[in-house]
Amino acid sequence: MLLGVTGGIAAYKTPDLVRLLIKKGFDVRVAMTKNAEQFVTPVSLRSVSGHRVLTADWDTQEDPFDHLNVGAGLSVALIAPATANFLGKLAHGVADDLLLTTVLALECPLYVAPAMNPRMYANPAVQENIKTLTARGITVIPPSAGAMACGDEGEGRLPALETLVALMEKAAGLNADLSGKKIIVTAGPTEEPIDAVRFISNRSSGRMGVAIAEAARERGAEVTLIHGPLAVPVPDNMTDVPVRTAKEMLDALTERFAACDMLVMAAAVSDFRPARVSDAKVKKNGAELSIALEPNPDILERLGRMKGGRVIIGFAAETENLLANAREKLMKKNLDLICANDVSRSDIGFDSAYNEVHIIGRAGEPVLLGRMEKRALAHRILDEAVKLLPPSRAAAQG
Repeated sequence: MLLGVTGGIAAYKTPDLVRLLIKKGFDVRVAMTKNAEQFVTPVSLRSVSGHRVLTADWDTQEDPFDHLNVGAGLSVALIAPATANFLGKLAHGVADDLLLTTVLALECPLYVAPAMNPRMYANPAVQENIKTLTARGITVIPPSAGAMACGDEGEGRLPALETLVALMEKAAGLNADLSGKKIIVTAGPTEEPIDAVRFISNRSSGRMGVAIAEAARERGAEVTLIHGPLAVPVPDNMTDVPVRTAKEMLDALTERFAACDMLVMAAAVSDFRPARVSDAKVKKNGAELSIALEPNPDILERLGRMKGGRVIIGFAAETENLLANAREKLMKKNLDLICANDVSRSDIGFDSAYNEVHIIGRAGEPVLLGRMEKRALAHRILDEAVKLLPPSRAAAQG
């Protein structure tokens, strides 16, 4: 793999990152910017990686095509830390140093881990550059929150090195514990029409479900993503099944459930729908409008009755009595695991890059997964799920 290092203070952590990657079986090649050398030396990175380090000084390179040759045969590339300056240049195709030139020529999956002051990270220009990179298929790893070297506090810290290593393992296929398994993941909200233009929905963005689908694919699974309207793109290399209403989601699941090994129900399905739907737009006439609601089908309860030997994981989005309500849902709907999260909090859950969940099984104490990026959390959830799905077990047909 390639590790690109840019000039953020978190660059001092990269020798330890290289050591951890090597322990996991990676052959790490390093390229760094001139500003990165203010925080970590090429000699240090050469010592831990065992390879010559590509620097901004073209005159010291042994081969004028180093920026092209280093990309040959790579499984994955990671830029950590990635500064605001680097993100802006990469988003606009600037190639004014060796690292940027190298990255533009890559053909392997590229991950970038922004690390900077929280106010810089929140700047609209930085966020727009991140959106641009994400739209091009580059995986941007959200930074962690906490105290910064400057004294500020917020989102901007380089994620834990263990998190970065785990993501690289999945991206490179070193952890294929779901290889050969068929996983269905649901994501996003449903929309229940009121009339030709209005509908009932909720604040779900689909980020958690998409993160789980992508994590399952990285672990070797054959993934089907059944989803309502999403605020994030559908990842490549999986079956994409868009739906709108709860009824459409139930139909899509019922059609595919028999052939799967595991279902992860991360979608936020509307509990109710209008009892009557107008084909035309309901006009405002000054009078009060009342909308009669009726319950939607309980998708998890129905599939729980068809469960057989399959693993079913649900989510409980609660605002009170978190663990008690989640346990009740687990048992009532015949689930194997349930992920309970507090959606009354503004720093996690709906439309956030972060989440925090309690994983509750049928036995044992709940496992608390503290606030972390949804992408990292997705792998932690699957770590628990695969314990229930022996590698030798084929999809149950009962």
